[in-house]
Amino acid sequence: MKKVEAVLIDLSGTLHIENTATPNAVEALKRLRASRVKIKFVTNTTKESKTVLYQRLKKLGFDISQEEIFTSLSAANDLIKKDQLKPMLIVDDAALEDFSDVSKFDGKPDSVVVGLAPEKFNRPVLNEALRLLLSGGKLVAIHQGRYYKTSSGLSLGPGPFVKLLEYAAGVEAVTVGKPNVEFFKAALEDLGVADPTTAFMIGDDVRDDIDGAQRLGLKGCLVQTGKYRSGDETKISPPPDLVLGDFSNAVDQILSHIGQS
Repeated sequence: MKKVEAVLIDLSGTLHIENTATPNAVEALKRLRASRVKIKFVTNTTKESKTVLYQRLKKLGFDISQEEIFTSLSAANDLIKKDQLKPMLIVDDAALEDFSDVSKFDGKPDSVVVGLAPEKFNRPVLNEALRLLLSGGKLVAIHQGRYYKTSSGLSLGPGPFVKLLEYAAGVEAVTVGKPNVEFFKAALEDLGVADPTTAFMIGDDVRDDIDGAQRLGLKGCLVQTGKYRSGDETKISPPPDLVLGDFSNAVDQILSHIGQS
């Protein structure tokens, strides 16, 4: 195997579940850092801004800098600016900080941008979005996760609501977050890594984390925490390169590849 240059790490469900770290994850991240591989935290979390997410992780004891977090919110914001969109933002209020430079405009919206916004997935908001799409608006999905893990169990992600709008309006959404291979490519470019085959991706979502990364050439490591369900490893082809109990186990396996276990 080629020398391991970088590790991309999912956050929710992999490093933590809400305000609880996964088993031994804080110590495992310290071990991975000691190997001196490049690290980027890649997340589809859209319910809170990068700043709020960073503060949550620091409180849990993780050795992390805000600049290391690469979010689908940032990718969506970049797309909005590139295409000069005037978006109707269906995102949680806690995530609006990441759209502060694109959320103020004159005139009628010309697009609908959907993230995880449980309080806004209601009939009035969705009807407003439908009418905008039927009048020619563009549909942007920050990501299309089916569900995510909370302390009370699995909960619906934004994906089902994106599909609802696609079906009702007869349109197809542009998805900017995982599993879009461009998302993983951009994260590696931020690290200065040109060859995806020298990188690992660790995550709990077999489709968004693992399949997306492996399609680009990264080694995929599926962890059995967070949203993982028994049998998930059989839902993609080829299957994950590695299936391990948790993030700490994944770090041990990667360190063995590096020769520092």
